[in-house]
Amino acid sequence: MGRITEILSLAQSRARELKLPYEGALTPREAHELLQLAPSARLIDVRTKAEWDWVGRVPGALEIEWMAYPGNVFNVHFMQTLKHSVTTESLLLFLCRSGQRSSAAAKAATEAGFPDCYNILEGFEGNKDANGQRNRSGGWRAAGLPWNQS
Repeated sequence: MGRITEILSLAQSRARELKLPYEGALTPREAHELLQLAPSARLIDVRTKAEWDWVGRVPGALEIEWMAYPGNVFNVHFMQTLKHSVTTESLLLFLCRSGQRSSAAAKAATEAGFPDCYNILEGFEGNKDANGQRNRSGGWRAAGLPWNQS
């Protein structure tokens, strides 16, 4: 239990520093470690179906689109699907491509009564470089964490 507490405390400290409206912000490696150590932890991948199919999936993740593809339209069923898939006691780790949509999802879940919402910084693919491209220098995939492609 000590390592779980250590990771969560660090993530909560980041959230306070960044004034985030949810419990914490995790690095991809911290999120992966929590998934191994905490039985109540659930990875919620909020990317689009197209991203899961074309870019890759995280094994065991609960996949709920935040924005639907095509059209980039908000998924009005997001919260209903989340509520039917996890309990409010679950430790929820939100993931998207870069950390932006997952941040919005973590905020919405917190506002809906889920107290333990954490965003995964850098997302699945990492941040853009100076040329506006995701060069795989950050994120879940670049960290060498488990993922697969259909």
